[in-house]
Amino acid sequence: MKKLFLTLFTLLSLISYTQQSEVHVHDRHCRHYPEQTDTPKFAWRSDWQSQLVHNYDVNFYFLDIEVSNMNINVSGVVEIQGKVVAPLLDTFAFELIQSMNVTAFTFNGVSYTQFTREGDNVLVPVASLPQGESFIARITYGGTPPTGGFFAGVTNAYSSVFQKNVTWTLSEPFSAKSWFPCKQDLPDKADSVWVFLTTPIGTKAGSQGLLTNVTTLPSGKPRYEWKSNYPTAYYLISFAVADYQEYNVYAKPAELQGDSILVQNFVYNHPNFLPQYQNSINAVVPMIELFSDIYKLYPFYEEKYGHCISQLGGGMEHQTMTTLGSLGFNLVAHELGHMWFGDNVTCATWSDIWINEGFATYSNYLAQEMINGWNAGQSFMIGTQNNVTSQNGGSVYVPPTEVTQENVWRIFNGRLSYDKGAAIIHTLRHEINNDDLFFQVMNTFQNQFADSTATGDDFRMVAEAVTGMDFEQFFDQWYYGEGFPRYAIEWYMEGQNVHLNVTQTTSSSTPLFKMTLDYKLTFIDGTSTVVRLYQDANLNQFNVPVDKEVVAVAVDPDNWTFEKVNSILVTVPQTENSAYFTYGPNPVNDKLNVYLLNSNNSNYKLFLTDLSGKVVLHQSFSEMQYQLDLSDLASGSYLLKITDGSNSFTRKIVR
Repeated sequence: MKKLFLTLFTLLSLISYTQQSEVHVHDRHCRHYPEQTDTPKFAWRSDWQSQLVHNYDVNFYFLDIEVSNMNINVSGVVEIQGKVVAPLLDTFAFELIQSMNVTAFTFNGVSYTQFTREGDNVLVPVASLPQGESFIARITYGGTPPTGGFFAGVTNAYSSVFQKNVTWTLSEPFSAKSWFPCKQDLPDKADSVWVFLTTPIGTKAGSQGLLTNVTTLPSGKPRYEWKSNYPTAYYLISFAVADYQEYNVYAKPAELQGDSILVQNFVYNHPNFLPQYQNSINAVVPMIELFSDIYKLYPFYEEKYGHCISQLGGGMEHQTMTTLGSLGFNLVAHELGHMWFGDNVTCATWSDIWINEGFATYSNYLAQEMINGWNAGQSFMIGTQNNVTSQNGGSVYVPPTEVTQENVWRIFNGRLSYDKGAAIIHTLRHEINNDDLFFQVMNTFQNQFADSTATGDDFRMVAEAVTGMDFEQFFDQWYYGEGFPRYAIEWYMEGQNVHLNVTQTTSSSTPLFKMTLDYKLTFIDGTSTVVRLYQDANLNQFNVPVDKEVVAVAVDPDNWTFEKVNSILVTVPQTENSAYFTYGPNPVNDKLNVYLLNSNNSNYKLFLTDLSGKVVLHQSFSEMQYQLDLSDLASGSYLLKITDGSNSFTRKIVR
């Protein structure tokens, strides 16, 4: 954490500061936007959170606020009900950025006018309460929060296509405090949330839960009264307001035996909108039914699912009512998947964002595969895996030191948190090799951590308990580790066996990926079979019995795992006393690993020649595994020869 500059105030109204807007190009949050490389500048941020907010648990948020589709102003009253968990609570702390003014505060009905600001924390000395006591805090506040950029908290924009002004919120991960008083703590979900939204005449406002009433106030303005009785994380509380029309459809998961789930959509009130997007909205119905079947029943079925349209560059999975900027199949499926992974079960820390984004991305894949067909799923997964292997390093787990407000794009890194996160779930499914068991893992995880939070290790423990398999190594290498495997494969037929010498190197710091890899063997008669072989060393030699001649070998034909295959070479049978060797990677960048397969502890000589026969490297060694440094070698093709004085073998490499 950075050093904190503490400014204390004792006042009735709090000083407002002029803020600079953050300028940011929209990322792929949640799905399908170019990877972001610059760093957002949060002028209003504080890098820390007062420990005093952890002296209580939140039971209930009640937001009664006025908002507009024409600006980002927010004002009104927020009530926080909770229970004391510390031995004693004598200071009530909440989070609210400094540009939002607090004008009144009561605690259990008593008014307090003395409070201080420490960064984005508001600290109010109150009458002491012992552990276990309940309280009601009411904060009257208002102001114009800073805006600009994807994670701005509150944003206003204009749709030139549909001629509508729209205002929406996006509080993930640290911006709820920019528009309402709150406690930004992932494990402390509120048991229930009410959001009452007073808006300009002629507009509608969407939020989570059920729309229980629309009250016309004396001013003529409508107040939309949304209530949810499901536990909700602070960043999933939302609103969107515009000149909307309402379009509703219904999903009927099999478990409800004919009953239905409301899918409530607030879309632009323009004659061209529904004709253009109605089918895209309707497409969410089979998705809800699919996920209810393969995971568990839609977690918030007693309330609704829905969408609020905005100018957001992507989507945000606000609980029961996603905010969307478009209605493409992948984006809709991804955000819906969050209702299970992210909303019902939420990441316990931002380091474990995989629980949200990796699983939502994999939900997107499953929707493609199971609704649009095998080829659509393959296309999606290949694109996902190719993005993962487009760079060499990076872990799915976000180290805690990298979870900072100025580094928010590391948390929501599209290649790592989203695509690599989804790809390792696909690889885990392949390791389990039993879809009934795999989806039982998903169901058990959803039920065990419903309405709560979980870490990546929590998911691992569920997977181990359900399958009886040990996944510690799997998580060490794929979740916490970096990079991916690279393969160089040599194979040959000998009698009724196909022999495969498989060399694995890796793209980054993880030295070995122990994994099951599929090999497709194509026979001389045009038929084929797939065999599963387990790689547990950097060099493995496999002998596979076959009853026909093999003419071709392909790796991972159905794209279950993600790796790069540098070479697949057909070679000659190995003789009993030869100094036969294999090597990798090929092509090679700087380091070439040479593996002797049948060492007789001789002293070996190694020669590297160019294609004209000129020796460019000459070394001696006796190790079973030997590494060559080729960093000074010019690019091109070379011949690698190894001899023990009696036998010699030559292979071609590319630098």
